[in-house]
Amino acid sequence: QVQLVESGGGLVQAGGSLRLSCVASGRTFSTYAMGWFRQAPGKEREFVAAISWSGRNTFYADSVKGRFTISRDNAKNTVYLQMNSLKPEDTAVYYCAAETLRGSYQQIPLKSVSEYDYWGQGTQVIVSS
Repeated sequence: QVQLVESGGGLVQAGGSLRLSCVASGRTFSTYAMGWFRQAPGKEREFVAAISWSGRNTFYADSVKGRFTISRDNAKNTVYLQMNSLKPEDTAVYYCAAETLRGSYQQIPLKSVSEYDYWGQGTQVIVSS
C-alpha cells in the first residue's frame, strides 16, 4: 500500500510561487507513476500534472503548462509540484495521487482521475488577485 501526505499549500498573491510536496510511505512508491490533481469549490477534480516512475516523462494540463513543474525524488519518497506565475484561477485544493492499478514501472503516466487509486488528503492553495 501507499500512503500520501501533501504539504506546502497556502495563501499567495497573483504572480507568486509555491512548492507543494507529497511524501509517500510504502516500499514501492518509487516504482509507480504519480500525479497532481486539483479541485476548486463547486467543480470536479481535474488533472494538473503527472510523472512516470523514473521521472523521465511528464505531462501537464494546458492550463498550467509553462508555469508548473512536476518532479520526484525517489530516494526521499517525495513528489513535488513547483507552481510559478500563480493566477487566481489556480485556487483549489491540490491532491497528490499514485497510480498503482497498472503495476510498477509505467513510463507513460495517465491523466484521468479514475486511473489513480491512492490519494492524499489535499493541501489548500489560495491565490489572491
